[in-house]
Amino acid sequence: MNLFITKPIAPSPHVDAGEPVEGSLEGEASLQRVLTARHLVLLGIGAVIGAGIFVLTGQAAAEHAGPAIMLSFVIAGSACALAGLCYAEFAAMMPVSGSAYSYSYATLGEGVAWFIGWNLVLEYLFAASTVAVGWSGYMNSLLGSIGAWAGMSLALPEALASAPLTVSQGRIVTTGAIINLPAVLIVIAIAALCYRGIKQSAAANAIIVAIKLAVILLFIAFSLQFVDPANWEPFIPPEEDGRFGFQGVARAAAIVFFAYIGFDAVSTAAQETINPQRNMPIGILGSLVVCTVLYIAVCAVLTGMVPFYELGTAQPVATALEFYPTLLWLKTLVELGAVAGLSSVILVMIMGQSRIFYAMSSDGLIPPAFSKVHPKYRTPAFGTVFVGVAATILAGLLPIGVLGDLVAMGTLLAFATVCIGVLVLRYTRPELPRAFRVPIAIVICPLGAAACLYLFVQTFADNWHWMSAWIIIGILIYLFYGAKRSVLQKAQAQPAG
Repeated sequence: MNLFITKPIAPSPHVDAGEPVEGSLEGEASLQRVLTARHLVLLGIGAVIGAGIFVLTGQAAAEHAGPAIMLSFVIAGSACALAGLCYAEFAAMMPVSGSAYSYSYATLGEGVAWFIGWNLVLEYLFAASTVAVGWSGYMNSLLGSIGAWAGMSLALPEALASAPLTVSQGRIVTTGAIINLPAVLIVIAIAALCYRGIKQSAAANAIIVAIKLAVILLFIAFSLQFVDPANWEPFIPPEEDGRFGFQGVARAAAIVFFAYIGFDAVSTAAQETINPQRNMPIGILGSLVVCTVLYIAVCAVLTGMVPFYELGTAQPVATALEFYPTLLWLKTLVELGAVAGLSSVILVMIMGQSRIFYAMSSDGLIPPAFSKVHPKYRTPAFGTVFVGVAATILAGLLPIGVLGDLVAMGTLLAFATVCIGVLVLRYTRPELPRAFRVPIAIVICPLGAAACLYLFVQTFADNWHWMSAWIIIGILIYLFYGAKRSVLQKAQAQPAG
């Protein structure tokens, strides 16, 4: 077994709609190229604009950064931009499913690729479940608002809208609830949409993104008049009890990085993109720019409307609006925007995870069922169903509190690996044509890896035992299943001739 065996890559042709980049698939159904640059930008926005803008902004400001939460988003966005440049080079050069997993396999070896793929499960599968729980809270709040207008009670009782299990002092205990029904229903509905087809999923995502962008822009436009610059002073609150100060700004940057976890989902759609050499860099970098500008604008308005310490709630945007009676009409719209925003995040997470499973299965590291493509819908059918069922169970039973940090940690490791991989491939395969090149790679790539690893350390200190357990489980699966069935390892073991 060679842990550092790399997957051979050849120059990729400029592919058009319907053409599989791998060549012959021996008569099997293949993923279909239907996505344009506009679809990719909207997928990126759909994945990134969600829990971060509606939940994390206020909580990170209240607990860690104060008004300097804007600076935290600049730090997190800069780390993502550096990684995004590296993703763009890889995605244009290797337009296949698998994201950071596939890139690592081609540059750093099978062992590293498995490690990154296993961490991407944290990013996509558990993020879908975590966001579904947040969606449930906003949906129940929206039902309550609609019921108040109609003079009836529409909100579900707590027993049907919250997790029956929780973690207390390191032990799993019951809460008395039955199931988080809204979280279960939204995951089932979105998994069914993803099963039906990538074109339908992209179209639904475009509608959802339009709704949430309209709500965010309305919030900024109507709330700007109530911004008081005095609320921004001091910009970085002095350190107290281990909070605030520049260390608090850095800690908040690691927390709000959760907001950016979905941007690499754009790269998982490379195998279903028309002219990926041109469109993948546009999709990745374009969605990053739009999302970072929106996040900073919302943070500026929120912390300018009310003192930052008032924003430590589950619904900070709605909380800020409650301070101004003339803006209460916006509260229901914000709830609607949050429901839409979180729906698109779940959609892109389920879609991305099934594509990563597709790539890992094609390499033999997980069972072959995950790489079977539906003959009619041209989607990885079994993988989509598996992800939907797993996310449904997690979302319906668990609050998944600690998984927010774990999701960010898995993502940061993947980002750092991609940054390193670009530099490695520049030296090992300089002859490969690159439709997009990272500028000043000798500087950008190490900076991107260092920034991601720095943010990783911010959360690892508090969650090292959970992360270590996850890594150990992944190593055992690889040693006892993946390594023995690896297509590449079997090919290497074949005698010459």
